[in-house]
Amino acid sequence: MLKFFLNSANKAYLRGLAQEFGESTNAIRLELNKLEGAGMLCSEYDGNKKYFSANKAHPLFSDIQNIVRKYVGLDQIVNQIVNDLGAIKKIYLTGDWAKGKESEVIDLCFVGSDLNKIYLLKLIEKTEQLVGKKIKYLIYQEHEIHEEGLLIWHKE
Repeated sequence: MLKFFLNSANKAYLRGLAQEFGESTNAIRLELNKLEGAGMLCSEYDGNKKYFSANKAHPLFSDIQNIVRKYVGLDQIVNQIVNDLGAIKKIYLTGDWAKGKESEVIDLCFVGSDLNKIYLLKLIEKTEQLVGKKIKYLIYQEHEIHEEGLLIWHKE
């Protein structure tokens, strides 16, 4: 269910979720119905399949999204890296985590210029120890960006 709140564009259907969690469709249906009844999930039909997604209009959506980010360690990564790193414009989460799938590798894409790469490597090493996951990263300038994922930080 984390993928709904990491990337609100994610959609899933009952059988897919049951397979992903290794639970019966009945158990998953009950939980989905509770979350939909609370207004936290939206649903839509495509043929005979009912797809669920996070309700971005729910008053608690951003709070839940922040909790999920903290749970997977993204808040620590962002706070560690953004300060004193250079002229960063945006940071995207890409790869499996952006799709809501847990992985031992966190893929990040930095958009900006004049990044202090030595400092970045030190921060990544520390953050990997802190969150217990490997971090892969790419650096693009704004005009080079071609791979977008889940925007996790941007300069306002």
